[in-house]
Amino acid sequence: MLSTRPAGPPFRAGDQVVLTDGTYQGTPGVFVGLRDDVQWADITEPDGSVRSHPLAWMAHTAATPESAG
Repeated sequence: MLSTRPAGPPFRAGDQVVLTDGTYQGTPGVFVGLRDDVQWADITEPDGSVRSHPLAWMAHTAATPESAG
């Protein structure tokens, strides 16, 4: 059976993300990379700390005219 899932992770290092679920829902960050358990990933949060969160809780941050530069 063929998979319809993308071959790689849905995020790349440097992507702007936001947590869409969990205790820290709404927290923005920058995607760092996957953990050894590929269901988890690290993000750099606004205060500079790097924390791990489930990949399923992450979504790309929508670009706004202000952030498009």
